[in-house]
Amino acid sequence: MTCNFLFFIVDQLCATHLGCYGNSIEATPVIDGLAADGWRAQECHVATPICMPNRASLLTGRMPSVHGVRHNGIPLSLGAVTDLLREAGYATSLIGKSHLQNMTAKPPLHAQDAHRPKREAQRPYPGNYQQECQKTWEASPSFEMELPFYGFDHVQLAIGHGDASDGHYRRWLQAEHPEFADKVGKQHSLPAPGYELVKHGQAWRSAIPQELHPTAWIADQTIAQLREAQRRQRPFFLYSSFADPHHPYTPPGRYWDLYRPEDMALPSSFHADTPPPHLAWLRAQRDAGRAVKNTMACYAATEREVREAMALGLGSLSFIDAQIGRVLAVLRELGLDKDTVVVFTSDHGEFAGDHQLLFKGSLHYQSLTRTPFIWRDPQWAAHGGRTDRSLLSTIDIAPTLLERAGIERFNGMQGRSFLPAICGEAQRQRDALLIEEEGQRTYFGFDQPVRMRTLLTHRHRLSVYDGVSWGELYDRLEDPDEARNLWDEPSYRTVREALRARLSSEMLAHTETSPAATALA
Repeated sequence: MTCNFLFFIVDQLCATHLGCYGNSIEATPVIDGLAADGWRAQECHVATPICMPNRASLLTGRMPSVHGVRHNGIPLSLGAVTDLLREAGYATSLIGKSHLQNMTAKPPLHAQDAHRPKREAQRPYPGNYQQECQKTWEASPSFEMELPFYGFDHVQLAIGHGDASDGHYRRWLQAEHPEFADKVGKQHSLPAPGYELVKHGQAWRSAIPQELHPTAWIADQTIAQLREAQRRQRPFFLYSSFADPHHPYTPPGRYWDLYRPEDMALPSSFHADTPPPHLAWLRAQRDAGRAVKNTMACYAATEREVREAMALGLGSLSFIDAQIGRVLAVLRELGLDKDTVVVFTSDHGEFAGDHQLLFKGSLHYQSLTRTPFIWRDPQWAAHGGRTDRSLLSTIDIAPTLLERAGIERFNGMQGRSFLPAICGEAQRQRDALLIEEEGQRTYFGFDQPVRMRTLLTHRHRLSVYDGVSWGELYDRLEDPDEARNLWDEPSYRTVREALRARLSSEMLAHTETSPAATALA
């Protein structure tokens, strides 16, 4: 049966902030309702906990080391195969955040380092790689996307985070509500006394009405595409991508103080661990008053900062939940819910106070690597409310979508379809996952940008780092907070070496296989 896809993705969400993943605060009734009616993955983890490369992995079904977007700042090649649904006749739309290309105009690293070679190993596939750059939109009020864009025929971009998004959103705000176009951003925000994150520029109380906030605009544009889909009567893939609850936090209107920081409970890991060296370094920076708190990078936070981030992040999430509710109401109104698969996920997690950390960085705690994943399918509506504990990866999403659509996958796609699990059939489960990370920043006390690999099994998490002799090893069953690093424990030496050998095998299994070699004579 031909089906439609309505794919919701949010940015930087700790899975446990959802009620269906254990949050006792009723902040997300709509998303929780999707889980109650659908299928929920309990152990879905990223290919990498960084935005651009993991979004590229979601669309390609390939690891960052293979599709080439190793970290933020490297656009996905326009030669990457991301258009199989479009080729099969689907109407394809991308609404909101894309982040498959760079949003800033910062130069490559070699331009800032005299010791780096100026030429790269490969020339870019031809095309325009400045379509998501904010300066492109600022320089040309009439700029238009070159379509199709990574397989999407219709694109409406919101570039950036909080209420200061650029792209099509800003153009719409300037044209339709010019009285608010100059009131976005921190410099025009409303007073918010007592908030530490406001001082750091990581939050502000938006002066934009909630109905004009980028989150509401993304829902509006998604609804418009649903109405267009009913008129076209073609199968559709509608990718509705919210740029929140990523920092800086700007939940609008009543959502700013919907939750109070003092009511937020600290994660159980906050006071419970013996930190590995790089986490100890972050805490030492904080305790010495040297923590950098005004960038996108993670830092060791105070209890007050964590509680603020949790409250404001939850406010942003509740606002998103309400907007998703609006979209689903129209889906039902148009009768499209009867043949539309609805998916909800995030591009990666968020520390949200786990181990005293905020935001994201090169520590693969499950608060960062684990993402929510919900699939509601009208074909299996009678089996709603099921939870699956298989190990799933971001790279498994694309082949699952393709199998559901009846489309053959391409050579080089590394993920495995988990559609058999969704429809209740037995499947060969993964017993290990590979997580990659290539950092841009030199921090954590390292003398070079962080490069690491993680092996995740149902029982253990092993993380190794380039250039250092130590690593991380945790027993996930005995120590779910990952508070006790067993790397140097003599009794775990055999386990450690077995996991290192398995990590090597997984890295080998995820090397490139495309294009296929010439047939032997």
